[in-house]
Amino acid sequence: MLADYLITDAGVHAKPHARMAGKRTIQLQSYSERPAIAMLGVTFDNLTLSDAMACIEDMVAIREPRYVVTANVDFLVRARGDEDLHRILLDAHLVLCDGTPLVWMSRLLGNPLPERVAGSDLVPALIRMAALNKHRLFFLGATPEANAQAIANVRKQFPAAIVDGYSPPFRPLPEMDNAEIAARIRAAQPDILFVAFGCPKAEKWMAAHFKSLGVPVTIGVGGTIDFLAGRMKRAPLWMQRAGVEWIFRLWQEPGRLFARYATDLWQFTWAMAWQLWRMKIHPRRGRPGEFCSLAISEPRWWRIRIAERFDATAVLHAKWILEGADGRHCLLDLADTDFIDSAGVGLLLRLRKIIHHAGNRLVLIAPSWAVQRALKLMQVEKFFLAAADAVEARQLIEKQAREHAAVLESNLDTFLFGTVP
Repeated sequence: MLADYLITDAGVHAKPHARMAGKRTIQLQSYSERPAIAMLGVTFDNLTLSDAMACIEDMVAIREPRYVVTANVDFLVRARGDEDLHRILLDAHLVLCDGTPLVWMSRLLGNPLPERVAGSDLVPALIRMAALNKHRLFFLGATPEANAQAIANVRKQFPAAIVDGYSPPFRPLPEMDNAEIAARIRAAQPDILFVAFGCPKAEKWMAAHFKSLGVPVTIGVGGTIDFLAGRMKRAPLWMQRAGVEWIFRLWQEPGRLFARYATDLWQFTWAMAWQLWRMKIHPRRGRPGEFCSLAISEPRWWRIRIAERFDATAVLHAKWILEGADGRHCLLDLADTDFIDSAGVGLLLRLRKIIHHAGNRLVLIAPSWAVQRALKLMQVEKFFLAAADAVEARQLIEKQAREHAAVLESNLDTFLFGTVP
């Protein structure tokens, strides 16, 4: 069964049919069949490679700047110690699963991702699509030699491809000549920008500049430019399918990858084992019943009560929460929720993103001990507002609105009159 989805600044979510006018939509498998899943505090869009292609193609057509992340185990491990990276992953317009271990873990958690969507598979597919549709491409990063060779190889294989690139000098993120980079990108006017700075540099650079560049789709692609240039080889297909491509990569670059892989394996294994134990093997199970209900609905606010058990089954019945989430502040009553799993946390994080990008606020009202423990387990409690009751929640939102307005006014004064004493 297919359902309409709407691409907004918050990503891809179920479309309220009343807002169809003037919007270009995409067709994806229904959210009710494939809810998002949160692993180690990062929400993955539950998409196949063909789904991701269709989504990115529509992003290009809509022309509003967005950024896409292809996240693997290393991303999740790094985000646990880097709050800025963690926030960037949570706010990304698409987060695709670039790791077979993540697919395996999603199955154990009971909300399986359909397949790995590797950047090294996605980029060639996007190049073919771009050549067919006359989209402009830009390769940013890698070495000058690899960048130039990748462009030459693409032009040789796809004569109709419109592709340019630039390899800036290797410098730390604060020392990069962003004016020069921006000038080259704007001159090329790409539809899709591939950024190969490595994690977390690429993701932090994209989050800081994607809006000002005006490129419809900016994607972090890791070492894919080196693959396109022929300087790195991909593992045989059987290794890719078996989930051991990392062994082939390690064999090619042992000096660079051994320490990273060892650290990632240790930290990911114990952290995911703990999430699996708490959320799947030995949870405190709430009673099934009414999944969620709308308690109060007003022009600027709505309040929703979540039932005792907020798992993947409940999330399937709660898609209407996402459908109308971007127009108002949301008060989410979690006082009675005795159990929440990775799909439930995934919905909370998706809801937060949609509401945040719309300029509104999500407040968790009296979150139960089970909810607090789950959010803390995934290290995402700092990204949520919480209040004891609805009155405190509204006061908190109004306070934040005043503070935000004061910051905007201060920034405007600085822009118009210089530094204000």
